Amino acid sequence: MSNKAMSNAAAIIREADSTAAQTPFDETFLVLSAHDYRSPRKAGVHFIAEELAKRGRTRFFSLRYSFLSRYTADPRLTLDAEANRIDIHNGVECYLWKTLIHPFNTRRNWLRLAETWMYRWYSKGQNSVLHQWIQEASVIILESGVAPVFFDLIKRLNPDATIVYRASDALETINVAAYVNDTFTRIAADIHTIVLPSKALAETIPSSHNLAFVPQGIDYSIAEKADPSPYGPGIHAVSIGSMLFDPSFFILAAKNFPNIHFHIIGSGQPRHSEYGTNVSVYGEMPFAQTLPYIKHAQLGIAPYSSNNMPAYLRDTSLKLLQYDFFSLPAICPTFIAADYPNRYGYQIGNAESITQAINHALNPHARSIPRPVFSWSQVTDRMLAPQLFRDTEMAV
Repeated sequence: MSNKAMSNAAAIIREADSTAAQTPFDETFLVLSAHDYRSPRKAGVHFIAEELAKRGRTRFFSLRYSFLSRYTADPRLTLDAEANRIDIHNGVECYLWKTLIHPFNTRRNWLRLAETWMYRWYSKGQNSVLHQWIQEASVIILESGVAPVFFDLIKRLNPDATIVYRASDALETINVAAYVNDTFTRIAADIHTIVLPSKALAETIPSSHNLAFVPQGIDYSIAEKADPSPYGPGIHAVSIGSMLFDPSFFILAAKNFPNIHFHIIGSGQPRHSEYGTNVSVYGEMPFAQTLPYIKHAQLGIAPYSSNNMPAYLRDTSLKLLQYDFFSLPAICPTFIAADYPNRYGYQIGNAESITQAINHALNPHARSIPRPVFSWSQVTDRMLAPQLFRDTEMAV
């Protein structure tokens, strides 16, 4: 991140934090999620749990795992030997609940009754550790997905617990079962706080009085891990990740900008026969290894292949967040660029608009300061006490 951008971002964040009070350190936190805190592949909930552990006793109960998981390439399969027992990992008590089967969206109307029965059985939470941890928690974090089905169990076992729902995704987008969606519709108004990483998610929430806007965070220490530069001289552009990857962008861009070296990391696709010699393709890299490629590039590319995506992706995309953090101009489809600072939009498949976007991004006089990026500590503070921060307010 440039000194100027970092200074501006820090000033904005300091102003937002000026009304904050110290978070109490005598809480007992419980996270219910389909992730596992010990998994090597990290999502936002992992970093939040790490921050919670600095504030009080923290427990992470991993859901929706069973013998069926071996057929779904579940990333928690490497933890299978640890299932159904308490483990402590980096100060967080962890439990991977493995059942004979777990409920899932059958996507078949004629199986809806059986599907509903499975979720009703699962929502009883017939696990002694889950019951104990619910009873002992003062704050319970529900991650979007299956976790909301345990709301009634929580209210029965511990009616005084503060319940926070983190809407990492819209339930429709992750295609949850009708039972989960119906349950969330019923309970949404009774949840203490519904945390939205994007204001665009508000239209998917059947409640309005308990919403708090809390953007995604980032680990600020990545700036120290992003050296040295992996590049030689010249202009370098980088693309990270495989989500809806569009190879046609690089076919067109590399042809029109032979002076730019394009680096494609972890696209999940082999090298395209029409890529120019100024396009380098890499396999999937560990997260830390990608950081120098981002920090030392001149352009960040988010080459999504479709405009048929949820609007909240504009705020929650990890690659775009990383580009913002390192003050990297982002080239992305117009739908994703919208009116966000330091993003330059193009029409998918249109060589002229791609050329125009890249030219604008390379013009230092046309650039704007990217949005400030919160640390995970600041994200967690806002989740636990949104009323202390003006920037969490949602327009009514």
